[in-house]
Parts: sequence; C-alpha cells; structure tokens
Amino acid sequence: MDIEQARAYCLSFPHATENVQWGNDLVFKIAGKMFAVTVLESASKYCLSFKCTEEKFAELIEQEGIDPAPYSARYHWVALESFGALSEKELKALLRNSYDLVFAKLPKKARVDLEDKKTARKTPRKRR
Repeated sequence: MDIEQARAYCLSFPHATENVQWGNDLVFKIAGKMFAVTVLESASKYCLSFKCTEEKFAELIEQEGIDPAPYSARYHWVALESFGALSEKELKALLRNSYDLVFAKLPKKARVDLEDKKTARKTPRKRR
C-alpha cells in the first residue's frame, strides 16, 4: 500500500472526509473526528497514524517500524515508519477498525444523523 491507496481506502468509508492540517498532514475524519493521518512531507519519520484498541496498540508497538504516535499515543494511536510495516490486508483491517472505533465514540445524535443520511441515499427516489 502507498499513500494514494491509503487515501482512496480511507475515503471509501461512509461520510469520511479529508483535509490538510498542521501544514502537511492529510487528516481523515468522520463527523469532524480524526481516524487516520498521513504525512505529505517526505522528511517526516512517519507516513501514517491511526487509532486502535488498547490491546492492539500494545501488540503493534512491539513490531519493528511501528511506534506510539507522537502527541496521541495516550489515545492508542500508532505511527508507521513505512507502509511496508504491515501487510496491505492487515493495514486495511486496522484502518477500518480505526474508523469504526471513532464512529462508535461519536455522540448518539451524530451517529443517528449519519445513519439517516446513509439510509436516505439507499432509498430510491420516486419518479414523477
């Protein structure tokens, strides 16, 4: 996986958005809450950060090329030194899990609003 594939995958999640923050970080969000960050600057030590469960955090930071994410490790975010630190399949599963963790922590009203928008799109429009 590379940055473009990670971007496309993150944006494939329902209601996911992206914006550039903090200079050169491409941030992926759901309802204004971050679930992944890619670094656009090649001089950075890390290429991708994302949220995970406490158990997965402890497991991942034991692997070569994966560190606690600067400034957000206390919230169980990890940072990858390269996209090759994990297989594409595992990275996709972890990015989806990050999205799901953040979605689950959204206020109930925000979750309901997003679900309503999702359902409204699937309902076919009546022809006149």
